[in-house]
Amino acid sequence: MLNVFYFIGVAGLLSIITGTLLISSKPSLRRRYTYPLLLFGGVCLLIYSVYIRDTVFIILQAVYIVITIYGIIRLHHHIRKVSDKPIVKSKKK
Repeated sequence: MLNVFYFIGVAGLLSIITGTLLISSKPSLRRRYTYPLLLFGGVCLLIYSVYIRDTVFIILQAVYIVITIYGIIRLHHHIRKVSDKPIVKSKKK
């Protein structure tokens, strides 16, 4: 019997695998796709873990989602911080 929660779990698993593989890609791809894929995958697996009623897996996914959100915040803070710095040309001697 096909169950929508299994498809949600598989989508989460594939998203996390894809996001993890993108970590070693170009920085522009990494910034744009890695954390959203990891977050989507974490939420999907949290939904699946609630469905199967696995307490340990629920706690693991909740912590994973919090860490991923922290990573997104740090990434955006770092990008904003770097982009706010003035460009100073060095003087040649």
